[in-house]
Amino acid sequence: MKDVRKKMILHSNIIGEGKPFIILHGFLGMSDNWKTLGTQFSQLGFQVHLVDQRNHGRSFHDDVFNYEALSEDLKHYCDTHNLSNVVLLGHSMGGKTAMLFATEYPELISKLLIADISPRFYPVHHDAILDGLSALDFDVIKSRGEADKALSHYVSDAGTRMFLLKNLYWVEKGKLALRINLEILKNEVAEVGEALLGCAKYGKDTLFLRGDRSEYIGDEDEAIIKNHFSKAQIVTIANAGHWLHAENPKAFYKAVQEFISETQF
Repeated sequence: MKDVRKKMILHSNIIGEGKPFIILHGFLGMSDNWKTLGTQFSQLGFQVHLVDQRNHGRSFHDDVFNYEALSEDLKHYCDTHNLSNVVLLGHSMGGKTAMLFATEYPELISKLLIADISPRFYPVHHDAILDGLSALDFDVIKSRGEADKALSHYVSDAGTRMFLLKNLYWVEKGKLALRINLEILKNEVAEVGEALLGCAKYGKDTLFLRGDRSEYIGDEDEAIIKNHFSKAQIVTIANAGHWLHAENPKAFYKAVQEFISETQF
């Protein structure tokens, strides 16, 4: 029987008017994480699209979760909004989506920016976080403070917990829940670390940004990056780890601004 289901469109927050600029969040994140920077980028003459990827934020939930599906979602989003000559920025998992999308649809991209992720394979390393989120019992937990306390038994860093607990929302008065599709993300977490296929190439201007305290992009990754992205530059953001855009937003904004200021449309 033919599948006649209507393809779902990703949820987004669109800020400003001008040239299209899409931002993709990382694993367990959401578009709201980028609202401050997105507003700043919109003031440079861009229409900024802060997108929730599937199973995250306010976008649809689906049992299929891999980069091929995430890239297809983004293509459908661009088609729906009639977007071309896009500046595309992706962080971590969003960076992997952006890499694949750019190699599949280079004609839609004017400039590509990848924040703190390499095209290589990464082993699963979110076990404690996923276990902690799975342990949150919202029949018992009735406040964000209580959720933070429960999560602290699994995640010691307060900043990481604050980031994760942005996924909390009130289903109804007195009833909290998580926006993410936790069951599927937990089952398919190995997909997040998958490498970009060796044949995937992109030949336009690309900027890789890395935090100086992050281990996601090391010096040994430069050759891997250049193999896939022949015009790649790598810029290091000082005093920043993996969440470089949040830890040093001024330096991150400056590096992005300089790279996109010469964008041709």
